[in-house]
Amino acid sequence: MLLPEDAWQLLAPHCSPRPVERVPRHLAAGRMLTEEVRATVDVPFADVSAMDGYALAGPAPTDRPLPVRGTIAAGEPPGDVLDAGETFRIMTGAPVPHGADRVVPVELTDGGDEMVVVKQLPESGAHIRRRAEVHAEGDSLLSPRTQLNPGTLALLATHGIVDVSVVGRPRIAILTTGDEVVAPEQEPEPGQLRDSHTTFLTAAVQSLGLEATSLGIAPDNPEGLRTLIAKGLDYDILLLGGGVSMGVFDYVEGALEALGASFLFRSVAVQPGKPMVAAKTDRTLILGLPGNPASVMACFWLFARPAIRRMMGIDDAFWQGALRATLTARLPEAKARDRFLPASIAFRRGEILVHPLRPKGSHDLAAFGRGTALVRIKAHSEAREAGDACEILPLVNWTGG
Repeated sequence: MLLPEDAWQLLAPHCSPRPVERVPRHLAAGRMLTEEVRATVDVPFADVSAMDGYALAGPAPTDRPLPVRGTIAAGEPPGDVLDAGETFRIMTGAPVPHGADRVVPVELTDGGDEMVVVKQLPESGAHIRRRAEVHAEGDSLLSPRTQLNPGTLALLATHGIVDVSVVGRPRIAILTTGDEVVAPEQEPEPGQLRDSHTTFLTAAVQSLGLEATSLGIAPDNPEGLRTLIAKGLDYDILLLGGGVSMGVFDYVEGALEALGASFLFRSVAVQPGKPMVAAKTDRTLILGLPGNPASVMACFWLFARPAIRRMMGIDDAFWQGALRATLTARLPEAKARDRFLPASIAFRRGEILVHPLRPKGSHDLAAFGRGTALVRIKAHSEAREAGDACEILPLVNWTGG
């Protein structure tokens, strides 16, 4: 049975970024840039005012009014000329007239459209944004391997960049298994249960900015299972829920072998999630997640999420991005496997506080469903008490509430 880090080392080589594609700017949030992007214009386009106020050509008296030659609004082209002893009223972002060397903020003046008194004279150069002080045309704006976000998309818009070259999105399929599993909308018969795996995996994939295709619920017979798995082999990643343990009706591994898949590993020393299977074909990475809800969740966060992100061109790995935090309650011991418990998070003066949730087992969807982080208990670790340090992996955007 593999340590989780060793299992990841076998998995990572099969998570290469997808082929490059070109997408419109408005669809590029979260995508990984594959090209250098350069400025198409000077920013600012000219010397412009940083304040609403009055442009001066050198020092001006503070004891008598100056004539106001006119008003320059944002959006007007450069070209006005200012002589000493007079001023232009100017708006924020408007081009500074030739000859002006400073702008007096309106709150430091008395006056209006025709005459103005400067009450306090700023230094030369004050409140003027110089042409190209942010970027000159041709400057490098963004480098390859930049993950695009709302701010970088705004930067692209400023330079009129309509589309960009990014890492392609992996195509993902989801297949749940089991004769006892029915759709969530269906009333289960005695002995049946509603499918929670597809809902979880679909939403978890969507949290990465991707869409997944559900292949439905596969029956516990080799032929029907093999038919649906074969459909999943047209995708980059196939996520299987259930059917990978040691039960008489756990047919997934046999179906994968019959379809020509080669196995990377068949179990991992984690709790929950020990029976997890990873396999591959020439086209598809297959992750067989154990059937209990906690096992599906833990294995997705620990292995499937970083694998998918690597296919998106994002640097990720098992337990990468883990944070140091402080326990607010007792954390139990671990035996021969690393244990991962769901936890709730709070903050105190910049410190992350972790309250471990104690599931009743790997079937306890309620505990794992409420967790916003996983807390790790390394194999053969003793229990820890409130106030001790721990390591956690964020599962959601905590700033959302």
